[in-house]
Amino acid sequence: MKIAVTYEAGQIFQHFGHSEQFKVYTVENGKVVSSEVISTNGSGHSSLGTMLKNLKIDTLICGGIGGGAKNVLCELGIKLFPGVSGDADQQVNLFLEGKINYNPDVQCSHHEHHHGEGHSCSEHDGKCH
Repeated sequence: MKIAVTYEAGQIFQHFGHSEQFKVYTVENGKVVSSEVISTNGSGHSSLGTMLKNLKIDTLICGGIGGGAKNVLCELGIKLFPGVSGDADQQVNLFLEGKINYNPDVQCSHHEHHHGEGHSCSEHDGKCH
């Protein structure tokens, strides 16, 4: 299993689309066996999902995230745990223990936009349709 965390100075960075780094954790038998900090090289919202998929990430832990990014991650099969803050290493350990405190309904309000047909990103509530 590979877990990525939006990352800045040891903490979970609070805006997925503006994250300049991810900390990637490789997990075997429920324990972190290695980790590394990876630069996003200025990648923005749309390409971050592809970057994570290319890194073979299974799970993303982050702070705020917009509806469009949630949808991209869902379509790529990456499990999302948004609305998390604090120390990145500690939160990954809590995740592995099944004790992470996250908010599946977190929404970056400036990403609220409509796709037409009476459908908006906020209606997804972090779930694939």
